[in-house]
Amino acid sequence: MKATHAHLLKFINSATQFVIPIYQRTYSWTEKECQQLWGDIRKAGNTDHIPVHFLGSVVYIEESLSNASSRAPLLVIDGQQRLTSVTLLLAALARKVGDDEPFDGFSFKKIRNRYLLDPDETGERQFKLLLSQTDRETLNALVQGNALPDLKSRRLSENFDLFCRWLDQDKGAVAEICAGLAKLMIVDVALSRDHDNPQLIFESMNSTGKKLSQADLIRNFVLMGLEPDLQTRLYEQYWRRMEEGFGQSAYASHFDGFMRHYLTVVTGSIPRLDDVYEAYKLYAHEQLAHARDIEDLVREVWEFSSCFRALALGQEKNPQLAMGFNDLRELKVDVAYPFLLEVYRDFEAGLLNADEFLEIVRLVESYVFRRAICAVPTNSMNKTFATFGRSLKKDRYLESVKAHFLTMKSYRRFPVDDEFIARMQDRDLYNFRSRAYWLRRFENFGRKERVHIDDYTIEHIMPQNEILPKPWRDALGDDWSEIQAKWLHTLGNLTLTAYNSEYSDKSFDQKRDMEGGFKESPLRVSRGLAQLEKWDENAIKARANTMAKHAAEIWSRPQLAASVLSTYQEPTSTAAEYSIDDHPHLLNGEMSSLFAEFSREVKALDPCVSEQFLKLYVAFKAETNFVDVIPQVKALLVSLKIDIEELSDPRKLAVDVRDRGRWGNGNTEVKFSDRDDLPYVIGLVRQALDLQLGSEVTT
Repeated sequence: MKATHAHLLKFINSATQFVIPIYQRTYSWTEKECQQLWGDIRKAGNTDHIPVHFLGSVVYIEESLSNASSRAPLLVIDGQQRLTSVTLLLAALARKVGDDEPFDGFSFKKIRNRYLLDPDETGERQFKLLLSQTDRETLNALVQGNALPDLKSRRLSENFDLFCRWLDQDKGAVAEICAGLAKLMIVDVALSRDHDNPQLIFESMNSTGKKLSQADLIRNFVLMGLEPDLQTRLYEQYWRRMEEGFGQSAYASHFDGFMRHYLTVVTGSIPRLDDVYEAYKLYAHEQLAHARDIEDLVREVWEFSSCFRALALGQEKNPQLAMGFNDLRELKVDVAYPFLLEVYRDFEAGLLNADEFLEIVRLVESYVFRRAICAVPTNSMNKTFATFGRSLKKDRYLESVKAHFLTMKSYRRFPVDDEFIARMQDRDLYNFRSRAYWLRRFENFGRKERVHIDDYTIEHIMPQNEILPKPWRDALGDDWSEIQAKWLHTLGNLTLTAYNSEYSDKSFDQKRDMEGGFKESPLRVSRGLAQLEKWDENAIKARANTMAKHAAEIWSRPQLAASVLSTYQEPTSTAAEYSIDDHPHLLNGEMSSLFAEFSREVKALDPCVSEQFLKLYVAFKAETNFVDVIPQVKALLVSLKIDIEELSDPRKLAVDVRDRGRWGNGNTEVKFSDRDDLPYVIGLVRQALDLQLGSEVTT
């Protein structure tokens, strides 16, 4: 590697051509980054005491270490975003100055022939900067002043227009930009294919430009080191088709998330969002070590991406599945994507049919919605769906999915009808985060001709006005204020209408009988209102009960015969039962009251936590043990089911016991006897519980 300082414009002028490899990300700078570049260049141009402005480094591969003296094209590894943005600014500046020369060396002809095009070349060799195929035609057209292609690069065209507009808005901008461009400095870093590792150098670069996404790093890792022919074929056959399938905007916003879901499926563990690249490198190295080839890995990503685009980006062709996927997107169940990606792949492999797949989609939807209505904590759902596939019996696919849903307990449970119906009636559904979703599902369940909910607004039958008009107060009775506060936003008091403004605070009988009123409503959600004589608390409760029972049919719980379900259930334990009486240290003495406080604090961490006395210790469980207490005469020995490397323990109270004999289930132990240490120890216990619950971590 050879690195030298260089003036950017001289560097561009001396190089024959800069080529962006096919594995590099597309141009991604937004107005924010362009504004920063524009401001830095203008500041350098209008400030005499700033002799140079450092723009960062440009790293490229060449066959020899001649620092751009060679006439061969240079393959850019780092710096393409800055090079591209400066090229856009130069193209805009060339159009602006025309034949004038507001600053020495900056006329249209000089800018064009020194920094944008090589007048001695033709075809693609004439362009100083040749982008990857997705962006190439657009930049070439902008540099030459030609019409943009039909499938233009949005980022390139928008940022070129920005520079043009900024140059037009301020008379002093042109001269300052010219002066600033002349001061730009870079570090010119030339790599040798024979002596340098471009991938390692690429990863280590602390670029001043826009941070690479995890997907950018993965694409570079996969394609960078390949032979040119294989590199081109894999890019064209898989990666470019994948980028085009996502589309420019969705690729930028969804691809990192997709890779996380994909890795969850193939590795069985959930990587942090910022660690997706490292997780993929580890997975790829393991797979290649087991005789898989790089094309097989790239094909796998491509195949999973098509499933993801159907699920998450609305590209499903089957109309019933497309509708089901749309409902999942409205309900925002991204945590279920790893499981559904696996099911989708199995569906494509013929292990289940479309009707079975749709039923599984609806069960996932019901599970998530019922839990939301019943306020079951959601922090475990990412882990629930990440490990769901381990319970599948793929020769009895749908049956095993139903059985797993029905056998999950505690914080993972699928709420039963009685719980769901009760909570559906008294839950604030007006301020529910997915209210458009549940109303649409409620109205369209079983319909062949679907109602477009966007054409309607939510109507509170009993109005929201804090000071209800007298007819309403009379109808509700002396407790009207309490009734309004309790039932206003609940299921029984909500409907849909296109006449919201006309209804206003009118009385119930006026809303019922007026033109466009409840009697004339074609909507199922308003069914039954036409037959009611009055609207009071009893009417609200009766309607809520009817609608909640219907909701239990829409968001249904899986059904399996008891004889079938029993084959999936674990045998009932016949182990001996113990109690606190079997632990004399906890009945009296110094540790009795300390354990009582510890037990109370641990069980208060989450409603799912239970306590079980065993022969040698006391176990606290969510789904399985997360902490055990081994009572001692003068201390409590706490066994935490978390590795010490994962534990935040600034006081260093915890001890790694993986290599020791122990009674508890954990790999980490803490011994304490001082009541003042209890809050700190509970903080350690919480970490073990969070690990088991699978609390969502995204960064």
